[in-house]
Amino acid sequence: DNLTMDFEERSFHGKPQSSFHKAVNIPDIVVFPRSEEEVSLIVKSCNKHKIPIVPYGGATSIEGHTLAPHGGVCIDMSQMKGIKALHIEDMDVVVEPGIGWMELNEYLEPFGLFFPLDPGPGATIGGMCATRCSGSLAVRYGTMRDNVINLKAVLANGDIVKTGSRARKSAAGYDLTRLLIGSEGTLGLITEVTLRLQKTPQYSVVAMCNFPSIKDAADVAIATMLSGIQVSRVELVDEVQVRAINIANGKTLPEVPTLLFEFIGTEAYSREQTLLVQNIVADHNGSDFVFEEEPEAKKELWKIRKEALWACFAMAPGYEAMITDVCVPLSRLAELISRSKAELDASPLVCTVIAHAGDGNFHTVILFDPSSEDHRQEADRLSKFMVLAALSMGGTCTGEHGIGTGKMKYLEEELGLEALKTMKKIKEALDPNNIMNPGKIIPPHVCL
Repeated sequence: DNLTMDFEERSFHGKPQSSFHKAVNIPDIVVFPRSEEEVSLIVKSCNKHKIPIVPYGGATSIEGHTLAPHGGVCIDMSQMKGIKALHIEDMDVVVEPGIGWMELNEYLEPFGLFFPLDPGPGATIGGMCATRCSGSLAVRYGTMRDNVINLKAVLANGDIVKTGSRARKSAAGYDLTRLLIGSEGTLGLITEVTLRLQKTPQYSVVAMCNFPSIKDAADVAIATMLSGIQVSRVELVDEVQVRAINIANGKTLPEVPTLLFEFIGTEAYSREQTLLVQNIVADHNGSDFVFEEEPEAKKELWKIRKEALWACFAMAPGYEAMITDVCVPLSRLAELISRSKAELDASPLVCTVIAHAGDGNFHTVILFDPSSEDHRQEADRLSKFMVLAALSMGGTCTGEHGIGTGKMKYLEEELGLEALKTMKKIKEALDPNNIMNPGKIIPPHVCL
């Protein structure tokens, strides 16, 4: 009962659930290990027979990370979702990779603790490590690399390696933890993670305000960060995204660029920060500044951002979404969004802008007809425009979605050939038979 060769199950695992990338193949078999030892045995056998391995978590990744272009064995980690240890006084927790961040936070809530990263619903801790994800709270708490203390992984030869101790800081040896975070299953399969936790905020305020232009909204996000105000979230949505929310939820929100903030701390501190930001908003053509302190009202306000992706589909039923993200130094965010927005608005496709504006990371959702090659090519063109614009400003082709197969073509321009050759050397040293999620991250033209 822990493996299957059923065609429908293999097809489900081989075709991305949240990604527009096409599957050219599917796994030959799907296995569901229940322990680290089982993972080790599976990997050891695959290495012996040079069979490709594709790790599988919550299937929420965007850039084709779980595609199986060479077939092989799909290792579904969903049965390994235990919580091994909670250290309340140390504010850390040891978990297996299959547990979701939302499930983990439900478990932690009675202890007054939480794990601060919040990517898409359904994401698992193992996948979040593999893609070096973040979310709306990254502006306050950092990304996955900042919130993992250590981890355990099975290497390509079946060896099990632990990357560090539970100490909050260490200068002992190479930083293997951060080598594996973001490696997308190409160097090893993560089997255990020790996470840094945070105290549940004593009080919070959620605020929302409107702007005449996307640049005004981005300028306020930048000014807020430069002021030293410790916001926990700064999220931007454009007027097209607000229209989608209105259509999907029967709301009547003003269809203009909108910023949402969250402030946390003591009651007095949260209110003080809210009033400071209200003044910044007023200085940048902002209007309709409202804030909420009651739990239900805050939740309702925040739903505007949390349900953004699903709201988009209400605008174009039957269409698919190409979702891409880029990130630039904060000072260039307004320029990047303005340039990209002009290109998106001129396109015949429906495109929305959603940004983690506090750290320079913005996304676009491009809706296209999957049966139209012209639509697909136009979506590709828009994504490429955004990426090249971000790279020209000293940015990156992906702030949090990862590389997978979709962003490989931009890596050489961003990092340079020597950096890619260094990655290739690491890959060949740890995985000489190239069985670990082959065809991801490192472009095929990179040779040593």
